[in-house]
Amino acid sequence: MTLLPGYPDTIPGSKKTTEQANSEKTFWLVSAQMGYGHLRAAYPLKPLSQEGVLIAGSDENTPAVERNLWKRTLWLYELLSRAKGVPVIGKTLFNLLDFFLKIPSYYPRRDLSKSTFQVRMLNSAIRKGLCKSVLDKIREKNIPLVTSFYAPAIAADMNNFGKIYCIICDTDLNRVWVSHDPWESRIEYFTPTGRAAKRLKDYGVPEQRIHLTGFPLPPEILGDEKLDVLKHDLGQRLHYLDPSNRFWPLHKQNLLYYLDEENCKFKNERLLTLTFAVGGAGAQKETGKKIAFSLKEKLISGQIILNLVAGTRSEVKDYFLDVQEEINTANIHVIYGKDFEEYYQKFNQVLRTTDILWSKPSELSFYTGLGIPLIMSPTIGAQERANKKWVRDIQSGFKQENPEYTDQWLFDMLHKGRLAEAAWAGFLKARKRGTFNIKEFLETGKFSNPNQVIR
Repeated sequence: MTLLPGYPDTIPGSKKTTEQANSEKTFWLVSAQMGYGHLRAAYPLKPLSQEGVLIAGSDENTPAVERNLWKRTLWLYELLSRAKGVPVIGKTLFNLLDFFLKIPSYYPRRDLSKSTFQVRMLNSAIRKGLCKSVLDKIREKNIPLVTSFYAPAIAADMNNFGKIYCIICDTDLNRVWVSHDPWESRIEYFTPTGRAAKRLKDYGVPEQRIHLTGFPLPPEILGDEKLDVLKHDLGQRLHYLDPSNRFWPLHKQNLLYYLDEENCKFKNERLLTLTFAVGGAGAQKETGKKIAFSLKEKLISGQIILNLVAGTRSEVKDYFLDVQEEINTANIHVIYGKDFEEYYQKFNQVLRTTDILWSKPSELSFYTGLGIPLIMSPTIGAQERANKKWVRDIQSGFKQENPEYTDQWLFDMLHKGRLAEAAWAGFLKARKRGTFNIKEFLETGKFSNPNQVIR
């Protein structure tokens, strides 16, 4: 297993440093490198964990049998992300892989607790050694396990560990997240949406083990528990998203109430900023190039900044750097990190001045709670289709139009005030206190906020 180094050293609202937390009874924090979503869900809780974020199956000391099991799992994830681009058989291959990750229709509500093929396959892999290195590590100290990936939670449950908490990373989920016999399991779940919470009930998880928290967002973007950093950034963003003054006259009183008067004063210290982010598998980088060339004149004339986020993919970074060089403007920034630690820090810094986020509807869908409107690339898999539906339902994002004409349709939306409306809807309707809620529950065993009740 790999330990991600310390950043930041405290969570807002907590007086504990990492050193102090490690001396007390805290929890093990485990994730997996299956795209960025699972890491992104775990990382905000790192300062309160026992030894940082343990990455299941990634250490050179992990037994060979387990390493091979994890490699096959990661290969399937990346194949799903790229399958549609495979010549001739791409669509058929994608449909086959997607079948194994499908999420049942939500209605009619019904009992879905019966085990599935995917659950039985996971249990078999665990018996063959999947998650063995995680189990060996967390045996060192009898404290709770918090994980953002289902396999370590199921493995710990099968091996009779004590307190086990699992963070759901999408708005809806496959049956594989729940144990073979959910009524006998000890796993408790932190869910980002009411739909995910109700889905767990359909899968047979007792309600007392389902906690509606919201997705854990980065503390450095939220600020303190009053969301001081978020409110400051959103107050500025809503000005950049409303150049024709369509939004502010309608909503000014609400903005003053929620964001405070000082945050609503426009400082005009930067340019309108669009951030395009590829997924963890590096898919859809070509869309970033099309966006850049469509916006070429506006980039050169200083009307907009474009962040092209390559994540940890060096080949995507090189691709975007070629685009930057060809257009030859200082208003294209390429965001890249040698590892997730470096990438995560840079991405969070960029988000503070991002006005529009363009990406697949992955776990980044929850970042609309920061008051950022989403432009959604084509979905990959059942989870992203569910996330897309949720974003559309809360009216905080839009399906992308043709990227080659971004300079036309995106600016039409901008001047009509639609992007400002979407930003405000995301802030109001998406839960953004997941980090604080999970922290509170782990420390006290309960919530002070009555809105955590599942309805």
